[in-house]
Amino acid sequence: MSDKITVIVPTLNEEKTLYNTLNLLSLSDNEELIVVDGGSSDGSVSIARKFTDRVFVTTTGKGRGHAMNYGAQRAEGDILLFLHADSSLPDGAFDTVREVMKNRRVAAGAFDIIIDHPGLRFRIIEAGANLRSRGTSIPYGDQGIFMKKDRFHSVGGFEDLPIMEDIAISRKLSKEGKIVFVRPPVKTSPRRWLKEGAVYTTLRDWTIALSYSFLRISPSVLKKYYRDVR
Repeated sequence: MSDKITVIVPTLNEEKTLYNTLNLLSLSDNEELIVVDGGSSDGSVSIARKFTDRVFVTTTGKGRGHAMNYGAQRAEGDILLFLHADSSLPDGAFDTVREVMKNRRVAAGAFDIIIDHPGLRFRIIEAGANLRSRGTSIPYGDQGIFMKKDRFHSVGGFEDLPIMEDIAISRKLSKEGKIVFVRPPVKTSPRRWLKEGAVYTTLRDWTIALSYSFLRISPSVLKKYYRDVR
């Protein structure tokens, strides 16, 4: 069986971070990059085309889950790795992913995160995030979730949700097998915490996640309290 990896990056007005994310990918012939754009009005598509000819533009407003499903349907790799446009993979990430995916008891994997900022408060935030994900076996989308393509399709892919598509698929995957968390971590942008405030953003995100996971509040309702930061 092939161990080719397809990296799928959903974008929507991500020109500020996308170049760095894609430039840090060290792709061999056994890795593929797909960028799926949700109708950007900035230079995201032009940037993506500097790195891959597999750039697709989908219907505006359909959401990140729709974009990632679109990319997965066109992936040639046996392993899918979903990477946010403001996050970058560590050196050796593909070797790590392949090694994890050799274990048939593993349904999926994800990376720990590190926030790209020297401030102490960000060390506290990322430590809490890593403890949460490992303790619950529910990774968030910015952790570079990866799985076998057949596993992705067997759980139905990402749900068509305005937010929380990452938690929804993680919950389904956790019922299929073990979710493994690996290091070195994915490095993610601090832009949300810097723009909206570190404490406020952290508490809001956790409240939204808990409201969805335990109170079963609709993502359409929760979306009103979540603002995308570009």
